Amino acid sequence: MTSKFLRFSLATAVFFAISALAQNSSASTPAGLPASSPAASPASPTVSAPTIGSGTKVGTINIEQAIFGSNEGRRDFETLSKKLEPKQNELKGQNDELEGMKKQLNTQGDKLNEDARATLVKQIETKQKSLERSVQDAQEEAGNQQNEIAQRILQKMAPMIVKYAQDNGFGMIVDTTKPWPQSPVLWYGETVDITKVIVDAYNAQSGVPAPTSSGTTSKPAARPAATGTTPKPATSTAPKPAPKSTEPPK
Repeated sequence: MTSKFLRFSLATAVFFAISALAQNSSASTPAGLPASSPAASPASPTVSAPTIGSGTKVGTINIEQAIFGSNEGRRDFETLSKKLEPKQNELKGQNDELEGMKKQLNTQGDKLNEDARATLVKQIETKQKSLERSVQDAQEEAGNQQNEIAQRILQKMAPMIVKYAQDNGFGMIVDTTKPWPQSPVLWYGETVDITKVIVDAYNAQSGVPAPTSSGTTSKPAARPAATGTTPKPATSTAPKPAPKSTEPPK
């Protein structure tokens, strides 16, 4: 799973990066990708895509999945997940302590004298506010570090997307990271999706081997803990592409 902040940042980066590259690379190879580089032109089979309007060939790509699904993305997000574990454990300890105090108030509150009960209530309120601030700070820090990784990978991946689209006659590539109705893409077939082609090409160019710790993409949670519940360590989950089916939605 991803934060709205990360998705907004990715969408903004995609727009500016790809728009600029498309304008500057119509007659030349994108910077950093020599025309002779085999990684710049993926060896995977050309995607068969439909056309719209006056013959514009359309393709789709799940940018978020491409970033998190690349070997470099998996490696770096697994590293970040491990880096965040101490903070996760710290927040869990704070939350457990707070829950213990709340339980004490619920079970023994009527047996405490007025001063003792007021003191316990005050302590709970103070620790609650402190935990909320800590959670918010941790969320922002995790989101910023996630975004740094995603932006770095996207800067290198965007030229490959543009070049692949140009080399294969695409007039439009649509990002399907967000599912409908958050995005205008209502439905698309697997035959038009170039995500795997780009990921394979990026892996070949980066030279980063596939992580051996798991077979899924590791993406640390943007929210290390939820106030009022027991925080859980970040887990590794595979990013999910926009819903696809063999039949258009009815």
